[in-house]
Amino acid sequence: MFSKLLIANRGEIACRICRTARRLGVRTVAVYSAADTDARHVRLADEAWLLGAAPAQESYLSVERILAVARASGAEAIHPGYGFLSENEEFARACVAAGLAFIGPPASAIAAMGEKAAAKAQMQRAGIPVLPGYQGDDQTLATLEHAGLQLGFPLIIKPSGGGGGKGMQIVTEERALRGALEAARRVAASAFGDERLLLERYLPAPRHVEVQLLADQHGHVVHLHDRDCSVQRRHQKLIEEAPAPGLAAELRERLAAAACAVAREIAYVSAGTVEFLLSGSEFFFMEMNTRLQVEHPVTEAITGLDLVEWQLRVAAGESLSFTQADIEGRGHAVEVRVCAEDAARDFLPGAGQLLLADWPSALEGVRVDAGFTTGDSVPPHYDSLLGKIVAHAPTRELAIARLRSALGDTRIAGVPSNVGWLAAALDTAAFRRGAVSTAFVAEHGAALGARLQGVALAPFAAAAKVFALRPSRAASPWACADGFRLSGSALIDVPLSLREDHRRARVALSGGHAVTVTFEGLDAAGATIVLERAAGADVPMRLRLQQGGAHADALVSGDAVDIWRDGVHARFVSVSADTAAGAVRRPAGNLTSLLPGVVVSVLVAQGQQVRAGQALLVIEAMKMEHTIQAPQDGTVKALNVRVGDRVSEGAALLEMESA
Repeated sequence: MFSKLLIANRGEIACRICRTARRLGVRTVAVYSAADTDARHVRLADEAWLLGAAPAQESYLSVERILAVARASGAEAIHPGYGFLSENEEFARACVAAGLAFIGPPASAIAAMGEKAAAKAQMQRAGIPVLPGYQGDDQTLATLEHAGLQLGFPLIIKPSGGGGGKGMQIVTEERALRGALEAARRVAASAFGDERLLLERYLPAPRHVEVQLLADQHGHVVHLHDRDCSVQRRHQKLIEEAPAPGLAAELRERLAAAACAVAREIAYVSAGTVEFLLSGSEFFFMEMNTRLQVEHPVTEAITGLDLVEWQLRVAAGESLSFTQADIEGRGHAVEVRVCAEDAARDFLPGAGQLLLADWPSALEGVRVDAGFTTGDSVPPHYDSLLGKIVAHAPTRELAIARLRSALGDTRIAGVPSNVGWLAAALDTAAFRRGAVSTAFVAEHGAALGARLQGVALAPFAAAAKVFALRPSRAASPWACADGFRLSGSALIDVPLSLREDHRRARVALSGGHAVTVTFEGLDAAGATIVLERAAGADVPMRLRLQQGGAHADALVSGDAVDIWRDGVHARFVSVSADTAAGAVRRPAGNLTSLLPGVVVSVLVAQGQQVRAGQALLVIEAMKMEHTIQAPQDGTVKALNVRVGDRVSEGAALLEMESA
């Protein structure tokens, strides 16, 4: 076994690799960018070295700098994690040339699967079923457009050298084809340094099922059962489970046999995953991920194997100590990816400081792989994954119940998170039945969005705001701020804003630890909220509230109040009525960037008339493209940015005049 391991990654996966290495007695070397100086993976490792500036090209994607750190630190091996350089054949070759063990497959296997078009052709020759499409060498827009028209709609465009769903575009009609090709090419060049594309027939609602493999350097290949990863947004997974529910035994055997055949075809070594699209009893090869995947913990849960440990052992030359017959799947496991993103705004990623990151603990059958804790900063330069929560149980029903309970105990504040969306998704009848496909988000988006509004939490927010104003200890009764009046209860107006919903609460203090909350314009008797406890006088202040039998947790920081109850989270802001009304009255004016990013496309000109919903600009942020649309009909008065400009959160992008 190696004595020192360099982890060429960051966030959750770097922390997870560090945990196994420590258990095996292997010292760890972390690398970090200027944006990750105080990151959790830096704190966990035995030593940490600065790579460079925040952009990935100057840090986590710099082969030269990573190898220089490996030499200086005395590392014997490099684990690339997932993303970044994990599927870069040149990096794998450079590690070996430098006398370092690359914790992954040989460069030849990465090359065989790294270029999707060539991989698809090779699999077709090997008898593995593939979807019809175009993967030719002629990559001119005219040829790609012609191929798309010949293939018919719907079709999907994929970066040939990419993975992880980045840059994929679904096209349902001819007029959208050229724009989708251009967008996919931009992301392909930016994310993978390879602008080549391939086109495939698109299955509107297939299942995404994959098979985990493990192979050593001595010719042994085993599968570790299958997983279902159908719940996705932007072709990136959100919920994964093992084994895939509802598959016939014969179909499982065919999937596993095909996956092992893929591995043998390219002489694969290490942990890897073959992904398939499943439609009825038919399946089609999609790609092979020649690395450790984000969702590997669900496989670890049902097999009892540590995949990182076996990656290290295989790279050190050890043989697998078990055969296929020894690998038994025990129970069921479900995982969710907790991301810094706003599900109510089409999963728009967010960045900033985590005021709170409370992960569930001491729950039976629940595992948390976290990359961030309270106080950490979430940079805008990388993907939005904060951590993963995994639940394992003897049955699928119990695993889902344990995971749902764990999400109810998860508190994220300071950046948006998808925790509430994930809880709502687990509650759907379709997911409970296992009747999910890649169309899950499209089919259930409206219903899940309604669960995210959180308006019902407004009384808790108003009460929390008032309770937070009261000192926890007072030297005299005059400083208690408990609402005592000789003539009756004091009334405090609390204006609250939840997105575009603006309302004024009226809070009556009756002394002690209870208040009554009513809302302007409502004749209802009001909600009585009781303060159970307050966690000191720190800012932000944590409170525990109760209304009848319902409990809620609150975090008050400045004008913001975060409320959590039963897996639902809402962030209220205390704003003046004039400010709220002004926001409603003035939808036109400056259009601002919701997060830091780079302008990759400007689609309108000054003076141009536009329609509501028309695309105006495209910004790339946190490894995704985001289109800025016109909020209403109007005219572009001024353009403040050009292609290539880096913009900060809140930057004025353009000015519009309402029609």
